[in-house]
Amino acid sequence: MQNDPRAILDQWMQAVNNGDVEGLLNLYDPNAVLIPTFSNRILNTPEKLRDYFERLGSRPELSIALHEKTLIIQELQSQVYNLGGIYNWRFAVDDELLNFEARFTYVLDFSKPNPIVHHHSSQIPRTL
Repeated sequence: MQNDPRAILDQWMQAVNNGDVEGLLNLYDPNAVLIPTFSNRILNTPEKLRDYFERLGSRPELSIALHEKTLIIQELQSQVYNLGGIYNWRFAVDDELLNFEARFTYVLDFSKPNPIVHHHSSQIPRTL
C-alpha cells in the first residue's frame, strides 16, 4: 500500500458509498479506535467496528461526501499522518432523506498493513 493519505480517505468513502463493510474493515488496524458519528460508544475491536458498519450500512440511501476545501493532511512523522475535515452523511430516516454534517480526524500509520489506527467523527453542533 502506498503512503497516500488522500487515497485511504477516498477508499474509505467509496466503501461507505458501496456498502462494502469488508472494504471498510480492511482499512482499520486490528487495534484501531473508532469514535463514531452515530454511536455514543468507543469502538476498539474489529467485532465492534463490524457491528457499527453493518448497522450503518443498513440505512437506506446511505452516502458520504467530502467537503473538499476543509481537508487538512499533516505528516506527523515518517509514515504517520493526521487527516481532518468535514464530510456530509446522507441517508433516509422514516422515508425522508436527511443530511448530517460531521467533522472527522483520522490517524494513519503506513507502517501497518491496515493504516487507520484512530478515527473520530462527530456531528457538527448547530449552536454553541
